[in-house]
Amino acid sequence: MRPAPWRNSGADFTQSADLPVPETCVVLVGHGSRDPAANDEFEAFAAAHRSAHPDLRIVVGYIELARPLLADALANAAERAANVVVVPVFLFAAGHVKNDLPLAVEAARKRFPLTAFSIAAHLGVHPSIVEAAYSRAEAVLGDDRARARTVVLLVGRGSSDPDANGDFVKVARLVGEGRSLLRVEPAFMGITEPSVPAALDVVARMRPERLVVVPYLLFAGRLVARLAALLDTFVAEHPWVPTSLAAHLGADPRILGLIDERVRQALDGVGLLPCDTCQYRTALPGFEKQVGGLRALLYSVRHTLTHAQATMPVHVHRPLRKHVLVCNSSDCVERGSIGVLAALRHDVKAIGRQREIKVTRTGCMGRCGEGPTVAVYPDGVWYRGVRDTDAGEIVSEHLIHDRLVGRLVDDILR
Repeated sequence: MRPAPWRNSGADFTQSADLPVPETCVVLVGHGSRDPAANDEFEAFAAAHRSAHPDLRIVVGYIELARPLLADALANAAERAANVVVVPVFLFAAGHVKNDLPLAVEAARKRFPLTAFSIAAHLGVHPSIVEAAYSRAEAVLGDDRARARTVVLLVGRGSSDPDANGDFVKVARLVGEGRSLLRVEPAFMGITEPSVPAALDVVARMRPERLVVVPYLLFAGRLVARLAALLDTFVAEHPWVPTSLAAHLGADPRILGLIDERVRQALDGVGLLPCDTCQYRTALPGFEKQVGGLRALLYSVRHTLTHAQATMPVHVHRPLRKHVLVCNSSDCVERGSIGVLAALRHDVKAIGRQREIKVTRTGCMGRCGEGPTVAVYPDGVWYRGVRDTDAGEIVSEHLIHDRLVGRLVDDILR
C-alpha cells in the first residue's frame, strides 16, 4: 500500500519509481471563496465531472481562501498518477492562471520529477460556454416580439488584466449575435469599468421593455448576492423597467464537456495557455511596466504570501459585538480624548467584555472643534464632546444594552 497520498501544506512528500500508479489524474483548480456555499458548489461541479468519468481520478485544489490549496492538490495527484493534467476552472486568463498556476506546477515538477504535469487551457471564449450563458437569459426571456425590446446585461467579475476584460467583452458580443435582442451590454462587479450601476444607468436611458441580467460567473457566492442587492436598488428607482436576474453558469453540461475538451488537448500537447496578449509578456498600452519574468514572479510571490493562507480560520475569540473608535487627532487630544480612550477601555475591561468590545484609537475623523469624537460600529452612531466621565454611561447604556446616550449623539451624523 502507498502512504497517505497527501497531507497539509509543508508535509514531506516522496516519490518512488517502482510504485504502480493509475495513468492519469485530473486536478480541477478553483479560485476559492470565503463563502462556504461557493466552495461547496465547486465541489459539486467536480463531483458531477467525476460521476461522468468513474474510471478517472479527479481531485480539486484552490488558489486561495479554501483547502486543499493548489500545492497540496498537486502533491496528492502526483502520488496517485504518472500523468497529471491541471485544469484551471476559470472563465478567463488573468493573474492566477498566467502566474500563480504555472509557478505552482513548476514547483511540483521539481518536487515530483517522475510525474508528467501538463496545464490545460482555461475555459476561455468558446461556443459551448457562450451557449450556456445565452441559455441562462433564454430561460427568462419572453416571446420573440418582446426580445426585440429586451436588453441583456452580462455581468462579469472584473479583472486588473486587460486580456481577461477584453475576452469578457467579446463573450458579451457573441452572446448577442443573431439573437434579435435590443442590446447585450457588458458590465463588471469590480476593478474595471463599466460598473454594474453605471451600466444599469445606461440601460434605463434605453427604455427597454425588459431587462435580463445574467451573472457570467461559474459559481454563486458573495458577488451574486451583491448583484441581487444592486438590482433591488435599481428596480426601486426604475420601476418602469421589468427586471429579471437569471441564474449563474453553474455545472452546465456544456461546461463539463468543455472540461473534457481541455483535458484531451492537454494530453495531446495542444491548447497551451495563451501568452500573446499576456500583460506580463507583451507590452500593452498602459501596462508596459508589467512585462518581464521577474516582475511576474514577484507579483505572484507577493500574492501568495498575502492571500494563499487566507482561508477563513476558526475564530480563537468570539466575533466583535461592538467596535468603538476614539479620535486621537491633535485637536481631540487637546480636548481630552486620551482620557476618554483610557476610561472606555478600563470600563469595558472591568465588566469582562474586552473580547467582544474593541476600543481603538484613530486619526482625525473629520469633526474638528466638536471632539472628542467617538464612533460605535456596527451601529454607525457618532458621539461628540465626549468626556472621560461619560465613558461609564456609554459602556453601560450603549455598548451593553443598546440604548443611545442621546445628549452626546452627533446631530449631523446620526
